[in-house]
Order: sequence, then structure tokens, then C-alpha cells
Amino acid sequence: MTAEGAPDRQRIDTWLWVARFCRTRALAQATLADGKVRVRGRVLDKGDHVKAGDVLTLVVGSRLRTVEVLDLASRRGDAATARTLWRDLYDPV
Repeated sequence: MTAEGAPDRQRIDTWLWVARFCRTRALAQATLADGKVRVRGRVLDKGDHVKAGDVLTLVVGSRLRTVEVLDLASRRGDAATARTLWRDLYDPV
């Protein structure tokens, strides 16, 4: 969960980078510029924000992903930490 006093929303390009969907923020911005990220059917751009509970549909490489934003983070951590920020809605159990 977000730390007390932390913002309840985060720029989408930063979140994609912190959550390790993109290797760099520049790649995250390019992904957004290509219209590959949507929330509630709306195409997002780098100035848009996400919050916990948002459901994103995004194209990563050649794969279509649908994920729920679980948390925000101010820093990019390791892969295990990044995995706690989102939940794959179509991940077979």
C-alpha cells in the first residue's frame, strides 16, 4: 500500500517503468505514444495518472495484458517488489 501521506495517484509512464513493464521511462512514453495502454477503454498518454484499483489493458511486446494496479511506488525496485504493484487478471492459477 502507498505510504501515509504519499500521493494516491502516479503518472502512467512512471508506473509502467516502476512496475517493470518497460525498461526505461522513455520506452514507457513511446508505448503510450503508440496508444498501447488503455484504462476503461480510454487510450492513455504520458501525462495521465493511474491509481490503485485501475484496470489497464496494455500491449507489451507482442502480448496483450490486462492488469489491475494494486499499488504505487516512488522508486523502482527489484522484480519481486515490482510484481507486488499489479495483478494479472488473466494469469492461470
